[in-house]
Amino acid sequence: MKKYLNLFDLSQKVDYKTEVLSGLTVAMALIPEAVAFALIAGLPPLTGLYAAFMMGLVTAILGGRPGMISGATGAVAVVLVTLAKSHGIEYIFATVILAGLLQVAAGFLRLGKLMRLVPHPVIFGFVNGLAIIIFMSQLDQFKAPSGEWLTGQPLMIFLGLVLITMLIIWGLPKLSKAIPASLVAILTIFGLVLAFGIDTKTVGDMASIKGSFPPFHLPAVPLKFETLLIILPYAGIMAGVGLIESLLTLNIVDEITETRGRGNKEAVAQGTANILSGLFSGMGGCAMIGQSLINISSGARARLSGIVAAVMLLVFIMFGASLIEKMPMAALTGLMIMVAVGTFEWASLKTFKRMPKSDIFVMVMVTLVTAVLHNLALAVLIGVIIAALVFAWDNAKRIRARKRIDENGVKHYEIYGPLFFGSVAVFNEKFDVLNDPEEVIIDFEESRVVDMSAIEALNKITERYQKVGKKVHLKHLSADCRKLLKNAEEIIDVNVLEDPTYKLVVDKI
Repeated sequence: MKKYLNLFDLSQKVDYKTEVLSGLTVAMALIPEAVAFALIAGLPPLTGLYAAFMMGLVTAILGGRPGMISGATGAVAVVLVTLAKSHGIEYIFATVILAGLLQVAAGFLRLGKLMRLVPHPVIFGFVNGLAIIIFMSQLDQFKAPSGEWLTGQPLMIFLGLVLITMLIIWGLPKLSKAIPASLVAILTIFGLVLAFGIDTKTVGDMASIKGSFPPFHLPAVPLKFETLLIILPYAGIMAGVGLIESLLTLNIVDEITETRGRGNKEAVAQGTANILSGLFSGMGGCAMIGQSLINISSGARARLSGIVAAVMLLVFIMFGASLIEKMPMAALTGLMIMVAVGTFEWASLKTFKRMPKSDIFVMVMVTLVTAVLHNLALAVLIGVIIAALVFAWDNAKRIRARKRIDENGVKHYEIYGPLFFGSVAVFNEKFDVLNDPEEVIIDFEESRVVDMSAIEALNKITERYQKVGKKVHLKHLSADCRKLLKNAEEIIDVNVLEDPTYKLVVDKI
């Protein structure tokens, strides 16, 4: 409990200027994203902005990864869009609260450790797919408010401002890192547009962002079991998608900063933030890889940057809406394109000739599912399943049996490799039942009996020897293997050979 209450690491050296300026940059980048995602979900723009404030503030204070930014996201918006159309905004608030409760439960149950099961090719594919999504989403900014593509002079102006933004973000760090390049780029484009009266798209063209402090609001839904049945599927998917995206983003930030975040603590923080978001008129969300990378690339490493970003976002909503609505979309578009370029794992392209074909297939599949379907949870799930099947197939082929006959005429089968559902067929082929001597010992010193398929295989091989009047013993079973056999003793009858001189192999906890 002490670790959970220790919110701020007072021993950490904090660069206050970098943290504040980075937080300010992130706040500006959050606005168009939050508005866009709310509109995607069919909700008022302020629900996205309120969610960005609440998610950002709570996770910055309570989260397991200082420097990571959370807010309203496209992944959550896609989950909620159908429910918003069919039942309305009040059911959205109830769903967000329930999803938060599920995430808090996942955190306390320490399910964050399940992220260890996500292979590196899946993470590569996930990151590359997100980079493509971020880039493709910026193409909509090259359209007029009417929905038609920009042409002629408006297109040239917009494209020119985007390229200037990208050039500043790319080139300024090579000269100086005193001020985040992203903030300098935004302010430069803002200044150019105001100084020369350039007519170009602004944040205000998307929607008005003016509002008040997020109002406390209990969802006006019937307190019936039928209501729970309606929102539970959406809440479960939202909770899963949010945790997957948040914990994968945490892993990516860990790699960049060469530090280690705490997944279970982040899950509790994400859940708490979603509960409060639903209670304060927000659409909920999760970690945002784009804004997190803006923050980290600007040099932020502490919780302060996330707190500043959330607070400044609220200040913009309450007091600075008229100014922020004049911000050129070209500056934010250029910033997000650079984020997409920085997010893409270009090094993964160099591994095509070095990685196993199965890993390449997993990486490409996850990238395509993420980019085409925008379903991050499905993409990761498909990747993990394919990787698990490949692993099972490879291990199924690795089971071996060394055979010898001792001075007493007893034949020994020394098994190497795991005995499980995938290797049972190969295991059965190792034995010569008819030609073996009267007594046989199967030695599992270098093997493991893993599952019920393996137990059934042992039962079958024992029966085959018994039918021809021969005796078979199992030797060197580890403690976990013995436990499996004991649990299944009603359906299997095998002779475990005791060996008092041998110390059982026990898994260390």
